[in-house]
Amino acid sequence: MSSETTRRPLVAILSGAGISTDSGIPDYRGPQGLWRRDPEAEKLVTYDFYMTDPDIRRRSWQMRRESKALHARPNGAHEAVARLERSGVPVRVITQNVDGLHQLAGMPERKVLELHGTARVVECTHCEERSGMDEALERVAAGEADPACRECGGILKSATVMFGQGLDPEVLTEAVAVARACQVFIAVGTSLQVQPAASLAGMAAESGARLIIVNAEPTPYDALADEVVREPIGTALPALLERITDGGG
Repeated sequence: MSSETTRRPLVAILSGAGISTDSGIPDYRGPQGLWRRDPEAEKLVTYDFYMTDPDIRRRSWQMRRESKALHARPNGAHEAVARLERSGVPVRVITQNVDGLHQLAGMPERKVLELHGTARVVECTHCEERSGMDEALERVAAGEADPACRECGGILKSATVMFGQGLDPEVLTEAVAVARACQVFIAVGTSLQVQPAASLAGMAAESGARLIIVNAEPTPYDALADEVVREPIGTALPALLERITDGGG
């Protein structure tokens, strides 16, 4: 192994909702999260309900119109991750988020694995045609409460993994490979309770990676971690990544 490789370890960053709260996107699973405040809201992103109930679809499209995610901008934490990558440190982001903010901050598309898909794209559930979310929302604003696929007339949905759907096996396989190959694994803004994403932290630790958890609340993997940071992500993550850039481990 060359000194360059030793000096610049592969850093894997698993990001959850907490990294995006400073961008104005709510944490749906947190103590004040939408799923806790309004359990009925889960139906709007549950595949079986969505596919069988036109009213659920209409309400889902209205929820998308009102979503802050598509108008959010990257915050200091996203920018710190992109800055680390630009410094020459090998970085791979594995994100549970669907907001696309890592890419907007400057992370190359090929270095971001979106476990739960993206809210910025619409896909047809029948022919799999994909198009931009902005175009679909323009149709909703123009009066199409439940826009159908222009190609085949099929049901459209955001290109996100809804409750009741499995993760893309190719994306998950690549995420597992990154977790097992990295020397540093940072879990930031995630409760590490949603599987199989959470298990990536355990895989990394078992493979010898230094596991660092940056999260306001305790997680099931804290005991495995080499370092647990409870400070606000907006300041804690940039400081941590700067330490790695400077070779401080």
